[in-house]
Amino acid sequence: MAALISARALTKAYTTPAGEVPVLQGLDLDVEAGEMVAVVGASGVGKSTLLHVLGTLDRPDAGSLAVAGEDVLSLSERRRCEFRNRTLGFVFQFHHLLPEFSAVENVSMPLRIAGRVRDEAEARARALLAEVGLAGRAEHRPGALSGGEQQRVAVARALAGAPRALLADEPTGDLDRSTGQSLHAMLRALVRARGLTVVVVTHNEELAAGCDRVLKLQAGRLAPA
Repeated sequence: MAALISARALTKAYTTPAGEVPVLQGLDLDVEAGEMVAVVGASGVGKSTLLHVLGTLDRPDAGSLAVAGEDVLSLSERRRCEFRNRTLGFVFQFHHLLPEFSAVENVSMPLRIAGRVRDEAEARARALLAEVGLAGRAEHRPGALSGGEQQRVAVARALAGAPRALLADEPTGDLDRSTGQSLHAMLRALVRARGLTVVVVTHNEELAAGCDRVLKLQAGRLAPA
């Protein structure tokens, strides 16, 4: 298989009052199409920074990054946003749902922003909510949903635009063990059914064990865990 995500010599540092703090130090990574990769490591080592760089939410100080064959670092800000919205889906530890909108409105919103007509966008959103087990909760606002249900809505929203890759940052970090296990199983089934490429940052050993590969981020580089 060809690599859907290919990073070479990624370097990223942050400037603090105490001086420059290196985070990524010549990091290389290839993730094949359809592969599910877990990234583990100590808190503060830079896992979320790596995910943000891979997702084009942040720029590295140096290095190269190709996603789906596109040199994303060479794109203008507008074209990079368009590419990100078309190609990538994101799930974070905290769901970031809009509280004033229902589940179906939250899931359909990326499609509406992309220009899809309302009926078509809502039909797609309802189908995804049914797929994540929330067909009967489509009209509920986030405040009326449990934490696990809110995160399922977030997963459905991430899949709304039919992305080629899903980037997940501690998707079960805010859930209890039982709810987290249920979300793990659902997430794995969804990505396998779609042949999605997935990079997931996690402290959860069970989620990591269900991936094709587990990599450890340490001293700014990745190595097999």
